[in-house]
Amino acid sequence: MSAPTIGHVDNSILINAPFDVVWDATNDVEKWPELFTEYASAEIIAREGATVRFRLAMHPDENGKVWAWVSERTPDKAARRVVARRVEPGPFEFMNIEWTYDTEGSGTRMRWIQDFRMRPDAPIDTAAMTDRINANTAVQMDVIRDKVERLALHGIGGPSKPQRQIKTVSIDDVPSNTRRGGDIRVILSPATVGSTSGFMGTLRLAPAEVVTEHWHPYSEEYLFCVEGGITVRLDGRELPLRPNEGVHIPIGVKHRLMNDGDQPAFLVFALGPLAPRPELGHVDTEALPGRTP
Repeated sequence: MSAPTIGHVDNSILINAPFDVVWDATNDVEKWPELFTEYASAEIIAREGATVRFRLAMHPDENGKVWAWVSERTPDKAARRVVARRVEPGPFEFMNIEWTYDTEGSGTRMRWIQDFRMRPDAPIDTAAMTDRINANTAVQMDVIRDKVERLALHGIGGPSKPQRQIKTVSIDDVPSNTRRGGDIRVILSPATVGSTSGFMGTLRLAPAEVVTEHWHPYSEEYLFCVEGGITVRLDGRELPLRPNEGVHIPIGVKHRLMNDGDQPAFLVFALGPLAPRPELGHVDTEALPGRTP
């Protein structure tokens, strides 16, 4: 039997900033939660020479699970190269990483190369993880480029920003979140387009499906029905929502969405402002589908 496939991804991005700025900003591991949108914390465990050992923790996923692991990273600024590996590989058999930086015109091309293999009992296989890493890397590189270019021009928190790359995001480009019921897809968000004040997405509800009751401590929600129809329960009051109708859900109002008709429903929603951290955005007041209270 042939050996399991080794995953290999190779991505790069041109950042309109000098090498020193790009190097310093992207190799300050303790500040990675400010640079990446996916990391909730970065804890330095030990330093030995140029090598740093650290623990990374991500924001909770759609099932509320927090993924964390320990890595080692050895930067060599003279060679414009960083090598890293996961010390605690978790679902990976191994994960080896190389970052390189090359001057290109007036900017710096940052390149990430990752080689890995998933364990046989991992929840996702190597081929699927390759696709996931490629998609997520593109998102994170876009975010990092914008932040580093802003730093190069004005310093973080400066009065103006460089022109941001404008792009479209397809509903098929983002994963489905079924944690609270239905098919929820966050299309325009800090992770996909670098938004800073809110996010927008879609919801599909089949007949008899619901989105369980919850409320938002920091955000108000705008909900617009495109197709089908649902009933919205707002602090116990039920309100029908039909095609071409919208409803505003204020901060702190408990809401539950129910498709009590016989046709699928399709809705668009937007929330803002953002919560301080993604895991603080929702407070559940009802047992999630498939879970006990």
